[in-house]
Amino acid sequence: MTVRQLVFDMKAKPSDKMKSEEEIAKEEQEKLQKLEAERLRRMRGYTEKKEKKPKHISADDLMDGFILEKDDRVMLSYKDGKMNLPEPEDNNLKTGGGENDGVDDDDDKEINDGSDAGDEDDDDGDGEADEDAEGSDEEEEGSDDEDNHSDLDSNEDSEEEDDEVRVKMAKKDKKVKEKVAEEASAQLPFTFDVPESYEDFQSLLCDKPADQQLIVLERIQKCNHPSLADGNKAKLEKLFGFLLDYITDLSEQESPDLQTVDKMIVPLYNLCQMFPEAAADCVRNVLQDIARAVNEEIESKDRASYPALHVLLYFKITGILFPTSDYWHPVVTPAFIVMSQLLSKCPVNSLEDAAAGLFVSSMVLEYVSLSKRFVPEMINFLLGILHLATPRKADVDYVVVPPFKLHGKSVELLLVDCTTDSASWVKSNLPLTSINGLDTEDGTEINHFKLTCIAVCLDLVRRCVDNYGTSPAFKEIFSPIEKVIREYLPRNTYPETIQDLCKNILEDIERCSKKPYSPLVFEKQLPVPVKMYTPRVTPVLDFGKKRAANKEDRERKRLVNKHKREYKSAIREIRRDNEFLAREKLAETMQKDAERKRKLKAIFHDLSTQEGEWKALKRLKMKRK
Repeated sequence: MTVRQLVFDMKAKPSDKMKSEEEIAKEEQEKLQKLEAERLRRMRGYTEKKEKKPKHISADDLMDGFILEKDDRVMLSYKDGKMNLPEPEDNNLKTGGGENDGVDDDDDKEINDGSDAGDEDDDDGDGEADEDAEGSDEEEEGSDDEDNHSDLDSNEDSEEEDDEVRVKMAKKDKKVKEKVAEEASAQLPFTFDVPESYEDFQSLLCDKPADQQLIVLERIQKCNHPSLADGNKAKLEKLFGFLLDYITDLSEQESPDLQTVDKMIVPLYNLCQMFPEAAADCVRNVLQDIARAVNEEIESKDRASYPALHVLLYFKITGILFPTSDYWHPVVTPAFIVMSQLLSKCPVNSLEDAAAGLFVSSMVLEYVSLSKRFVPEMINFLLGILHLATPRKADVDYVVVPPFKLHGKSVELLLVDCTTDSASWVKSNLPLTSINGLDTEDGTEINHFKLTCIAVCLDLVRRCVDNYGTSPAFKEIFSPIEKVIREYLPRNTYPETIQDLCKNILEDIERCSKKPYSPLVFEKQLPVPVKMYTPRVTPVLDFGKKRAANKEDRERKRLVNKHKREYKSAIREIRRDNEFLAREKLAETMQKDAERKRKLKAIFHDLSTQEGEWKALKRLKMKRK
């Protein structure tokens, strides 16, 4: 019974075959090639016409072309004592009411006109019949001829109208084809080759919106997958460099297209995942050029200036493409060193420098968010930015580390005294385009920008507090920042958003600073064990074998045994060689004996033949005698 019940159990359905990466890439390429062929066909005007399915014809059909008329009879019925009558059909809803119907109606009308004219001629002919019978016959024949000509004229008119309809339909089809061709030409191709040069790559993307650029890059990767051909890998590796240069060009414009740059990160990341080594080499070369330029400027001026936006974006791209939590990485570590060098060697002399430094600080904080690595350059820079937002004083209780100075031209760079501007300020992100320069000289907008820089700096401080909250040196790290915020920063003139942020930072610093220090203790060491003699180890003796007493005897015995083994091995080899030589010699001797026997046998055969012939000749001579 249980076995029979198994019949009703649900059976597993076969699943699709697991496809490899090469098969998936090949299918994607074939799909794009098919779509591209269809697009080109539409662009040339070859529209796909729907095939009309033939109507079903019964086997009993007589093919006489009769069409049964519709049964107009209606069943008689009453409702509420009134007869139900069908609603009249609208003539406009009848099928077949197209241009041809109008042409047919005109043809019928013309034909009827012609027949009427013929009838009039017949009437005239009948009126003249009294005068002359022969004349009446001629007039009747003439009227018949005129009637026939009217029929021909109506047929010619109908043919002309049919030709006009055909011309209209042809023009309509032509317009449809032109419209389809225009749509196909405006559509993106489905297959692309990898550009050979950066100019070709730039011309391929420059006139297209960002969404279409992403589609083009995606189709380039699918049509040139490394598994489809041998040279595709090198082409796509070159494409990574082209895309990196294209991002640089977008960010170097007067109004940087950062939205397009943000979208270009996706194909850049995909290429980096496909070819990590080539991508690492490309980005590392760019970082080397940046570091070389910074070092040359430091050597010549003992200071450096913040680079432009397109250079700083490489640090962001590096953090996206490669892991930043590694202790050492061939790409991230050089980028980390360059950013630390910028924070420690580039003075802040303008609002643009402050924006660039805050951007670099945010990148450094993103790099160390997982590893929680302490970066003193970032903490000193944030302290210096807060110092620039404080009013000038002769003496302060905190220390400012270069490139910042207690007294100088850039002091009070971020100071905001206007409470009206503070009240109208709305919190927003720091615009990256401000790194290349501010486009305004309005005092209110400048004050708003200063408040935005202060808000970003305080937000970075808050994130640093959260990141280093478990550090044993937390109090020593953040005590200068706490003192600046609590005593020197003019918080009363700031908006409520910044005041709340300062309050939260002070509370977090106070909370983390209350953690007690762990006392210093010596490293725990294991107790020194009592000195003992080296134990005497007696090896297990193999019974039946003699063991030497000391090392020299054991070595001599080992050499004697080795000599015996080598001697026996040499004798064995000599014996095998002798056996081989004996076999070869025996085979050679047997071959010579066989050859000798063959020759002797041939000689004896010849001699016996000669002797037989001689005896036969002798018998012949005896008979003749």
